[in-house]
Amino acid sequence: MKTGSMLYEGKAKKMYATDDPAVLLVDYKNSLTAFNAQKKAEMEGKGRLNNLISSRLFEYLNKKGIPTHFIERIDETRQLVKKVNIIPVEVVTRNITTGTLCRRLGVEEGMILPSPLVEYYLKSDELGDPLILEDHAILFNWSTREELDKIREITLKVNQLLKEYFEKLDVILVDFKLEFGKDPEGNLLLSDEISPDTCRFWDRSSGEKLDKDRFRKDLGNVLGAYQEIWSRITSKGE
Repeated sequence: MKTGSMLYEGKAKKMYATDDPAVLLVDYKNSLTAFNAQKKAEMEGKGRLNNLISSRLFEYLNKKGIPTHFIERIDETRQLVKKVNIIPVEVVTRNITTGTLCRRLGVEEGMILPSPLVEYYLKSDELGDPLILEDHAILFNWSTREELDKIREITLKVNQLLKEYFEKLDVILVDFKLEFGKDPEGNLLLSDEISPDTCRFWDRSSGEKLDKDRFRKDLGNVLGAYQEIWSRITSKGE
C-alpha cells in the first residue's frame, strides 16, 4: 500500500493518506509530552514500543468482538487503521484513584473503586481537555445520547477485558483513556491508541509505575517501563 501526504501530526503520532481512501497509515513518534504538552522530551524507541503494544492490544480486542479502527501493524513504528471521524469526547475509565481525580476531589491515592468510574473530557488541546458532563456533549452537539450510551457500553467491556488481560501479566490497570470515531457508514469504532501513554499500569507486587507517570513525575527509566509492559505481553499475553 502506497503512503500519501501527511494529513495530521499530533503529540505522539503522524497520520498519512494511503492509496485506499478508507485506510490511513499511523506512524508513532518518539515524542513524550505531559501536562497538555507543557513538558516535552524525545525518547528513542518509545514510538516503536507504543506501536507494538497498541497493535497487540487492538488485535486482542478485535478478537473479543470490540469494534476498532485497527487493521494491521506493518512494521516497527507504523500501522494501518480505518479512516474515521473522531468524536471530540475522550473517555477516561478509573479503577483506582490517582492523578487529577485525587487533586480535583481531595481523595487519597490508591483507593480501589467499587465499580469503574467513567468520565468524559472535551478533546481540545487549546482548553486543556476539560472535564465535561454527558449533557455538555449532547447540548453542544459533540456527541449524541445514542453514541454516548454505546461508548459507555463498549468502554466498560474494554475495561473488563483489559483488566483480565493484565491481571495475567501481574499488572494492575489503574485507569486509561479511550477515543472513538465513526466510519463512513456511521459505525462507532474504538480508535486512537492503547499504550503506556494512555493507560496507567502498576506492577501488582511492588506498585511500581509502568507508564507515562514515570515521565510526568520525573521517576526515571521511562523507556524501561514501556519495555517491561511489552516484555510481559510477549511472554504471557494472548
